[in-house]
Amino acid sequence: MNISIIQPAMSVAGAVITIVALLLVAALIGYLTAWFYAKSVYTPVIRKLEEEKAELQREVAGLRDNVSRLNKQIDNLNGKIGDLESSLKERAKEISDLKAKLKE
Repeated sequence: MNISIIQPAMSVAGAVITIVALLLVAALIGYLTAWFYAKSVYTPVIRKLEEEKAELQREVAGLRDNVSRLNKQIDNLNGKIGDLESSLKERAKEISDLKAKLKE
């Protein structure tokens, strides 16, 4: 049984095949080791960032609500300003009419 394993290793082609196979196994082991290490190191970081992202999205939603509420308030105040300006024009006209009557 040992002869069948040793015999291909003695030829040049067998040695090349053995070396390539060992390199592929070493590359696979290195890749898996790096993958598991990166997973163990970066998984907590990713989770923390996702939590911060969710919190920031909630804050953005709250700020958008505030913006829409403030825009409605601005519209209401602009409407009041328009009403007051028209009232002011009417009163200014009344005053000018009264001044004209007093001059007569």
